[in-house]
Amino acid sequence: MMTTICTQLRAPHAWTPTKSHLKSPTKALLKAQKTQSLSPEKKEIFKSLESWVSQNVLPLAKPVEECWQPHDFLPNSSLSSDEFIDQVKVLRDRTAELPDDYLVVLVGDMITEEALPTYQSWLNRMDGIADKTGSSHNPWAVWTRSWTAEENRHGDLLKTYLYLSGRVDMFMVEKTIQYLIGAGMDIATGNNPYKGFVYTSFQERATFLSDGSMARLAKERGDPALALICGTIAADEKRHGIAYERIVEKLLEVDPTETMIAIAEMLSNNITMPGHLMHDGRDPNLFGHFSAVAQRIGVYTVSDYIDSLEFLIGRWRLEKIEGLMDEGKRAQELVCGIAPKIRRLQERADERVRKMKPRFSWIFNKEMAP
Repeated sequence: MMTTICTQLRAPHAWTPTKSHLKSPTKALLKAQKTQSLSPEKKEIFKSLESWVSQNVLPLAKPVEECWQPHDFLPNSSLSSDEFIDQVKVLRDRTAELPDDYLVVLVGDMITEEALPTYQSWLNRMDGIADKTGSSHNPWAVWTRSWTAEENRHGDLLKTYLYLSGRVDMFMVEKTIQYLIGAGMDIATGNNPYKGFVYTSFQERATFLSDGSMARLAKERGDPALALICGTIAADEKRHGIAYERIVEKLLEVDPTETMIAIAEMLSNNITMPGHLMHDGRDPNLFGHFSAVAQRIGVYTVSDYIDSLEFLIGRWRLEKIEGLMDEGKRAQELVCGIAPKIRRLQERADERVRKMKPRFSWIFNKEMAP
């Protein structure tokens, strides 16, 4: 899952959607875009780390034969019609007890996971780590493809589970997926891998925390199967997060100033989740409304975002990094002081989401009351 609170942290601004925005929401939402290419010297740093990636990152990708598959968690379609239908009925009986706001969060999670082609394309544009042939043996490229293959199961599993539940409007869900893949994403990294790996470190941790929260809520509501699904996905996300955290830690070792600057620039803009251009053809603030519901039911909150900041600042020992040039020292000061500033905005963000009453086409245009 990839949710965010950054839309609630920023100061609100007035914006009235026009018909053209509803047809093409990306025109209204995209920021000024930069490629942010690396110098040849910086690209060489990533080239020099290929052996290290083979030894320290690739082992975190599981062999296919050791991986779970969506089929493991779903009604068995190879059974007789009666047996299969009985298993579907059991699934529907369990999901009948799930509140609508849980379904909204599950759908938003799944839609974001389904935009995986965008995320692989984004990683493959990064200078110094790109998969130039589409099947390169370069360790960076091997990791990207392995990560993508593992992540691909998440959306497949959640989508099939929700489809079988009968609780969501699959036409609108599928329409939203198409919109999101068509929109792409704009997360202020350009093709700079320093920023890219900072981003993925935060992103995977956010997903690990939110899927874990969803597992807990599903168990409390009497759906142990869904709890197992979300917990299993969370375990994948935690392992992926460890890989990206290791990469940033290594970059801080070999190029501390550039890496510290990248961390500061990403945090200064908040970490925008990849589904922020989500659209269903109706709601111009769909992602903001989805994020608000996730925060309101405790799946991923402002506090979780801040905890992630503090965890990674500690994990990378950013306060103790030495050998920084002046610009790196200024970035270090900014990074190490950012969490307390965000905490001061937490109450305002919580109050804003409590007042929202969005409707979601995904669940047949039902309103989510506070």
